[in-house]
Amino acid sequence: MYDVIVVGGGTAGGSAAVFLAKAGLKTLVLDNDKGQTRRAWIDNHYGLAEGVSGPDLVEAGRRQAERLGAEWRVGQVTAIEQIDGGFAAKTEQGEVFQGKQVVLATGAAMSLAESLNLEFTDGREARYPRVVKVDIDGRTSLPGVWAAGILAGASAHTIITAGHGAHVAVGLISELEGKRHVQHDVLK
Repeated sequence: MYDVIVVGGGTAGGSAAVFLAKAGLKTLVLDNDKGQTRRAWIDNHYGLAEGVSGPDLVEAGRRQAERLGAEWRVGQVTAIEQIDGGFAAKTEQGEVFQGKQVVLATGAAMSLAESLNLEFTDGREARYPRVVKVDIDGRTSLPGVWAAGILAGASAHTIITAGHGAHVAVGLISELEGKRHVQHDVLK
């Protein structure tokens, strides 16, 4: 059983996985390899002065998450069900993965959130008029399920969705630790 299953490997899911894995949580990312970022050119991502292609940004995030201990698999999640002690994520290939917590970072794809009967609210962007309702840390209406990025109402800019994924991961880690989690390294 994984501590956390992240559904979606774009900037929100990948960033969440980086923070979760660095905190020592057994983390699995299930990515359908079809996200919006994989079709983008990005000139406004802080720290990337020459711009970056979406595929390069997503792959860099994947490498970073894996270096820190996350497992990453390509697969389309078709269902998430509550089980004793957590959740089971099923893929269209018939694989089943179990996790104690789930972070949904599925971009504009709402079907998994709908199937879990999560509460929705009005979105702030015309392209995304309906989003999953979350609290300040990314908790949804179903305990153990968190939402990050566009799905949770964050602006679609990659710098914002990446930051939101990290923010939600810190909220989840903080809940598990029982105190506010801080991840800072010092230059040696």
